[in-house]
Amino acid sequence: MNQVNLVGRLTRDPVLRYIPNSGTPVCRFSIAVNREFKREGQPDADFFNIVVWGKSAESCANFLVKGRLIAVNGSMRNNNYEDKNNVKHYGIEINANRVEFLEWATNTENKQKSQNNQNNPQNTQNHQQNNQQSNQIQQNQGSYQQDHNGFTAIDSDDDIPF
Repeated sequence: MNQVNLVGRLTRDPVLRYIPNSGTPVCRFSIAVNREFKREGQPDADFFNIVVWGKSAESCANFLVKGRLIAVNGSMRNNNYEDKNNVKHYGIEINANRVEFLEWATNTENKQKSQNNQNNPQNTQNHQQNNQQSNQIQQNQGSYQQDHNGFTAIDSDDDIPF
């Protein structure tokens, strides 16, 4: 059985790329996972490289930023290769099956992330689609207001569905 579950914070912004012939999205980032028990002189966290594929990869690239807390479920993969100088490199990465966002961005962080994505030609189309979706959501919210934890406040009891 090869099963990995990690909860940690992103150590850098995700990088989204597309496989040339198939157009499959691939997102790479790393997370720091705090150690439960520490020894003097030992690092406080372990660092893991994460790879996400498909629609999940695009979601990670659009909504995650450095420092955000996430949960990852996936499998561990060897990433061994030999470079041009015949030097062997060994590494392990986590191939994510599922990524859960445990913290959400504030509006300011979303705007900064959007501006960064606009500068990347590959993400321009995704950015435009996300803006359209955000505008539709804002129009549909009507009298609802969002608080800082992502919960929606309801103005009156008339809007409660039960």
